[in-house]
Amino acid sequence: MPSMLDRKYDAVLAKVIGEGGRVQIGRDPDGRAIVANFPPALPALFDIFCALNGAAEGVVAGDERLTFAELNQHATRLARALAGSGIAKGDRIAIAMRNCPAWIVCWMAVLKAGGIATLINGWWQADEMRHALALTEPKLVVADAPRAKRIEATGLGMPVVTLDIDRPVGEAIAPLVGEAEADLPEIAPEDDATILFTSGSTGLAKGAVSTHRAVTTGVYAYAIGLMTLLGIKESEGQPPVSPPRTLVNVPLFHVTGEVPVLLNSFVIGRTMVLMPRWDAGEALRLIEREKITYFVGVPTMSLELMQHPDREKYDLSSLTDIAAGGAPRPVSHVTRLEESFTAAQPALGYGLTETNAVGCSNFWSNYHEKPASTGRAQQPLVEIAILGDGDLHLPAGERGEIAIRSAANIRGYWRDETATRAALTEDGYVRTGDIGYLDEDGYLFIVDRKKDIIIRGGENISAQEVEAAIYAHPAVSEAAVFGVPDERLGEVPGAVVYSETGGVDPDGLLAFLSEHIAQFKLPAYVWMDGEPLPKLGTGKIDKVELRERYHKLAAEAA
Repeated sequence: MPSMLDRKYDAVLAKVIGEGGRVQIGRDPDGRAIVANFPPALPALFDIFCALNGAAEGVVAGDERLTFAELNQHATRLARALAGSGIAKGDRIAIAMRNCPAWIVCWMAVLKAGGIATLINGWWQADEMRHALALTEPKLVVADAPRAKRIEATGLGMPVVTLDIDRPVGEAIAPLVGEAEADLPEIAPEDDATILFTSGSTGLAKGAVSTHRAVTTGVYAYAIGLMTLLGIKESEGQPPVSPPRTLVNVPLFHVTGEVPVLLNSFVIGRTMVLMPRWDAGEALRLIEREKITYFVGVPTMSLELMQHPDREKYDLSSLTDIAAGGAPRPVSHVTRLEESFTAAQPALGYGLTETNAVGCSNFWSNYHEKPASTGRAQQPLVEIAILGDGDLHLPAGERGEIAIRSAANIRGYWRDETATRAALTEDGYVRTGDIGYLDEDGYLFIVDRKKDIIIRGGENISAQEVEAAIYAHPAVSEAAVFGVPDERLGEVPGAVVYSETGGVDPDGLLAFLSEHIAQFKLPAYVWMDGEPLPKLGTGKIDKVELRERYHKLAAEAA
């Protein structure tokens, strides 16, 4: 039976998208719901919403403060310079920087110039960057100094412009701004806009390609939800007392940072306070100083806020919402959040890079009542299905693979038709690799994962990629990598290794791996087994047996 909040939400949503409402719904050629009266491409989105919200603070980074109008002015100037330097529509331009105003302006400018913004994971080491850059062949790479060094170490010889991102944004982007300028191209909704990288079960990162229509649809799915929640508050006589302000503590190269946080802030006029890197104590200070109203991050971030010894020293009363995504939030954390932040309400989202972060959302009292659920589909733009054999859509209560359909879905993977066909069903759903079911109220419950992926604090890690890195050590004979439960991070990688010669130990292996894969992918546990690893009848290593055995050891160690 629908909850009282569900009934209120549905009633207000009907007004938001109904005749005369703020949002008008249409259909794309594939019959998927789209927003018909908002810009379908990102350059127009920037121009329109930076004009509507022009005087509002758009970005705060240390002592630098920029309005939305100023952001758009910098981006337009840089876009004309990029076009004048020979950047053409469809060229890939890679961005490899930590969170900073220059990242945002460069990203906007690339999209305005018709380029495909190729977002490089800033935590990657040279080997990982080499794969992504060789795959996408960007015409230009824009980087900060630390990442420029790693790109140089790839040996690819790609053109890199290094920016001093600690300077004010106008000075930071100066190396990209020459005397030549050119007119900007017309951008269609079907043109490619972004490439984000995702770690799949096959190991090497794939480049998920989204059109302008896909990215803007993802943004509007979140904007419609916020409009509806605002309408509920206003109907109850509780309008917001402070302008919206969010802490940008997730990396902008992630889909969560790019779509629901960054782009959605343009639409709703929400100030973004940038953090160059995550630090719970600094986050508490910024929440108080900048009067942050909205916080979103992987569940470990809100846990660290709750556990921080200085939490009581700060006035956090401006917070109204504490959301999480990217990884499951333990059910026990929901009540702790409500007790720790009495003025804020917890929420949870579920989406993928391949869906531009859209999928389901659970919030407010609904989240309290069903804390194990990721919520209902983000109406009216998103459809959720549970797939059985032959991609048959299963009824409520039956378990199968979760699939998501919307106009926000990627068009495919860059130069990987095989992976694209495997990811998309014939009727346009993205296969998530997660196993779950829908209850009678349409709430999604995730119960297992089909793919061999480890989600460590919101970071997807391919077990196969880590295994490949381990096998590169000359003394390793056999290895198996799998997720190990962790109270803070959800799960962490664990590795069981067999060496015939005994020529490797855990510390030496980790030192070897740290030169080849990012720190977040390093196993938190390394167990050396003195015997060959157990095998299935097929000859494959029996990970089920290994998980059972070593999960017990990890629990005892914890």
